[in-house]
Amino acid sequence: MTLHRSNHPLVAHKLAILRDKTTEPKKFRELVRELTWLLGYEAMADLATRPERIETPLEPMTASRLEPRVGLIPILRAGLGMVDAMLELLPSAEVWHIGLYRDERTLKPVEYYNKLPDAATVQVCLILDPMLATGGSSSATVDILKQWGAARIKQVSLIAAPEGVGTLSSAHPDVDIHVGALDSHLNERGYIVPGLGDAGDRQFGTFAGPASEPGHGPDDETAEVVRRLQREIDPN
Repeated sequence: MTLHRSNHPLVAHKLAILRDKTTEPKKFRELVRELTWLLGYEAMADLATRPERIETPLEPMTASRLEPRVGLIPILRAGLGMVDAMLELLPSAEVWHIGLYRDERTLKPVEYYNKLPDAATVQVCLILDPMLATGGSSSATVDILKQWGAARIKQVSLIAAPEGVGTLSSAHPDVDIHVGALDSHLNERGYIVPGLGDAGDRQFGTFAGPASEPGHGPDDETAEVVRRLQREIDPN
């Protein structure tokens, strides 16, 4: 596993606005799109190309065309906000949706939607999820994609927690992780700190009040799961 943290000043600048709790959903969605464009550009820097003869207005030349077929795998629902930006970079990419939600008591992923065809139709898969928190959903998605037959898989997230990076890299050391920032830790509800809250709620304006606020009212079982993850990352 290789963790790629962007050091681009525009990524840092846009993340600062994205994190701000006063940023409204419309602006939040725009920033998710812009950050995805920047991170996607970096994530695809090592894709193979093949030579192809073309005619310019002046003379023939040998140009380069992208070799592998690429699939975009947004994890519903927050990953939807990253798809359009990636399609702007790579209009020929296929988009396959996988629906996972995190059980609030156990923090484990539960699959509820998967329409992948019987056999892999792409060589490279980019998993799109704004937040790599516990890493459970990403690890489960990689399991699904490997069973499908994907040859190469990358994770693209705006912000990650050490616990999530540790979980994903331990389960799938061959998956590269591209992020805009690596934050401090998870809180007792499994939210990234300092993070930005719930990326899905902030994109789609579905904040339900104090009871849904990140960090509010953890139950004992959820808190214990997070503490276990943190011990695995830093046993001291």
